[in-house]
Amino acid sequence: MTKLRRNVTRGQGRLEGFLARKRVARANALVPAELRMGRVLDIGCGFFPYFLTKTDFSEKYGLDKGIERDLRVELRKIHDVALIDVDVECSARMPFAADFFDVVTMLAVLEHIEPARVLRIVQEVERILKPGGVFIMTTPAKWTKGLLNYLARINMVSQVEISEHKAAYSRKQVRAVLEQGGFSRSAIRSGYFECFMNIWARARKEHNRFELEDLESSETSKQKNLFKKRPQ
Repeated sequence: MTKLRRNVTRGQGRLEGFLARKRVARANALVPAELRMGRVLDIGCGFFPYFLTKTDFSEKYGLDKGIERDLRVELRKIHDVALIDVDVECSARMPFAADFFDVVTMLAVLEHIEPARVLRIVQEVERILKPGGVFIMTTPAKWTKGLLNYLARINMVSQVEISEHKAAYSRKQVRAVLEQGGFSRSAIRSGYFECFMNIWARARKEHNRFELEDLESSETSKQKNLFKKRPQ
């Protein structure tokens, strides 16, 4: 039997366990109670899907690259978590049907993705969420870049993780990405945690895209009819 990896991140850092617990607590606090009976997907869940082992849903799924088969089997048996070996950053499409999940999370993952590929991933999240479902994400605040590099040098956080950061975001930029990905501005909430060092955001999917297109088409048609010349 393969021994399960318990590290919440790759590499070592004295604060990694503490920071992971804070992220999980924040994410769990953002999950609407009425969605707990549905499905959750954690994107970038890691070799040991810490959040998925500390949250309650009827069905739990995780996506990440390089997850060993034996570990997937053991985690399914012990924690009832379905892990799928997928490189989300390089995949054109996530392996799920539209409107499949009630909640999708992406915790401390955005900063590891090439900026040019972020929009497509958010659009895919919007596609696989059910109407009324929520997308919950966290990422380090942009101002912490220098601080995180220093903490990595003194082994307080993982040097491996920090060295692979590809971008840093402000709260305004996070909200903009969510809007561009298909979420309505009025359905997005965001804030800070851990002394303003990290950003959280929650976006609720209000409609399917085809429903919005039909609605917009109908409204346009009504407006045109209003300005049609009436017979004398």
